[in-house]
Amino acid sequence: MSEHPRGTDEFDLIERIRARVVARDDVMLGIGDDAAIVQVPAGQQLVIATDTLNAGVHFPADTAPADIGWKALAVNLSDLAAMAAQPAWCTLSLSLPHADAAWLDAFLDGFLDLAAQHRVTLVGGDTTRGPPSICVTVHGLVAPGRALRRDGARVGDEVWVSGTLGDAAGGLAQWRAGGAIDASLRARLDRPTPRICTGLALAEVAHAGIDVSDGLLADLGHICRASDVGAQVELARLPVSAALRAAYAESERHALQATGGDDYELCFTTPPQARATIGRIAAETGTALTRIGRIVAGSGVQAFTAAGTAWIPDRAGYAHFAG
Repeated sequence: MSEHPRGTDEFDLIERIRARVVARDDVMLGIGDDAAIVQVPAGQQLVIATDTLNAGVHFPADTAPADIGWKALAVNLSDLAAMAAQPAWCTLSLSLPHADAAWLDAFLDGFLDLAAQHRVTLVGGDTTRGPPSICVTVHGLVAPGRALRRDGARVGDEVWVSGTLGDAAGGLAQWRAGGAIDASLRARLDRPTPRICTGLALAEVAHAGIDVSDGLLADLGHICRASDVGAQVELARLPVSAALRAAYAESERHALQATGGDDYELCFTTPPQARATIGRIAAETGTALTRIGRIVAGSGVQAFTAAGTAWIPDRAGYAHFAG
């Protein structure tokens, strides 16, 4: 974590971070120098992912600092899960309007709690004054040829998702409406669960994978483009939580599930003969895995109602620079 001469306050923040970081044996040099040094194990490849979270875009302004910390790391770990990579290290860059030690301590409560669960060590980053923004880069490890990519889907594959869809988008919609917010839906928005164990297990059977961050149809569309295939999704098969079912009518629920985003569940494709293996993985990881469609010849993603009619949403998912 670089130490630019911006005053004592910045050094205090860096020291507060450094004091709470748990080391790993493969970290040769961590926070405090111009750069970190880590030892990549022999026979492993390095997988790197970066995400930036901005207030009002990636989390509501009233989000608790601990939840912001958790989510900042979780969304990055979700990318590693989608690649079937084992998390190892991360860096953290913080832009804050002023040096707020209490806010930082609470932020680290969430960030380092999740880091400890996956043995991730914070090895560096930056602190600077500016609009609230958090950028995290995670580093994971995977054996050569074992990474789960977007470009491996094949015609005839089945499309699966982990967990339930639409909860985070449902909680965000309730927050925007200004009324009561279901606690379980808000928790899914604030503290997504990176499906690391599931992603690692899927390396043995899945052809392609991605995490659902911008919306199911949009993210599955990335797989289709990379693999030069099409996909068909059955809305009635989309896994739904009891909270989302109780809060929204079917038409609203389908829109949240198919296009809402922020779920950070995994979407992946497997050959039909892998169903037994998928069932075993679901049981071993304690994560529901649901078959929602199939890969077909062509391009793009088509969604269908239970009656078999085409369902066309206003948008496929979230786009940062859309008009």
